[in-house]
Amino acid sequence: MAITRWSPTTDITRELDTMQKRMNRLFNDFFSGREGDGDELISGTWNPAVDVVEHDDSFVIEAELPGMNKDDIKISVTNDILTIRGEKKIEKEDKKKNYHRTERSYGSFTRSFSLPGNIKSDKVDAEFKNGVLMVSVPKSEEAKPKQIDVKVK
Repeated sequence: MAITRWSPTTDITRELDTMQKRMNRLFNDFFSGREGDGDELISGTWNPAVDVVEHDDSFVIEAELPGMNKDDIKISVTNDILTIRGEKKIEKEDKKKNYHRTERSYGSFTRSFSLPGNIKSDKVDAEFKNGVLMVSVPKSEEAKPKQIDVKVK
């Protein structure tokens, strides 16, 4: 029989870790609005999926906003914070239909992104096509990488 050293901190750490995971799952389920049987329309806040890509001359933020119109989306830049706001409205709810499951989210959303100070906030450009919003934030000239030729002597 092997002798193993007992450490009370290991057991406590394991228990605290388990409790933290359970609490995280509880809060994630609560705030996502997806707890319960899932048969009701999910409304309130939702967060569209977003990709942020850095290029040599700009940052590009792509947001998936299916079922929305460009008029439902507002973009602003204040103090190097880019904010995208919008609302996905529920289409006419038909009381005659017998829904078995609804998984599409509706409601308002706000996404904010901290931008570095080396951007041209007055040159921000946005395009909305096929349910995808693309926001291009150009970098200032001093922020762009510069190539310097090295001479060998």
